[in-house]
Amino acid sequence: MKNFWFIFFIAFMIISCSDVKKHDDKVRYTQNSEEINTMKAAFDDYEKSNWNAMKKHYADTAQIFHNSKDGKKIDEIVQSHKEELSALSSYGFVDAEDEYEMVLTDNGDTWVNFWGDWQATLSGSNEEVTIPIHLTAQFIDGKIVREHAYWDNAIMMMAMQQIDTNSAKQDSISAPSN
Repeated sequence: MKNFWFIFFIAFMIISCSDVKKHDDKVRYTQNSEEINTMKAAFDDYEKSNWNAMKKHYADTAQIFHNSKDGKKIDEIVQSHKEELSALSSYGFVDAEDEYEMVLTDNGDTWVNFWGDWQATLSGSNEEVTIPIHLTAQFIDGKIVREHAYWDNAIMMMAMQQIDTNSAKQDSISAPSN
């Protein structure tokens, strides 16, 4: 009878341990996932100015917060990108410098975090600007439903002001005197 209870106890422990493992099968952290690949594809479309393809990575109801507490729709973001990028001869992310991670929160939300450098060349001066950026996006069913991105706009603003200042100086030198 003692053997029966001992075997029963061992069997119970094995079943209990294997049952716990079944609940922990979801990956809580990774640097390789479909969501990360989706974000990389969205970045690739952004770098190619392929706006329609980029929009396909976002849910229709996605809220996007770029350096703001006010959310925008993807169409507004695309329009903003078109306007802001028109003063650049090239732009994109420095792939060698970037880091991606996917996390599954305690609430079951899937988020992808990105840290990297964005680099651009200004059309007016050929000056190269590098801006560190952090972007985090929540995914549901393979689509971005919420995105937050943060970077320091002062770097770009100073470079653009320098172009304006140089242009004004050049205009004053070229202007005919009375």
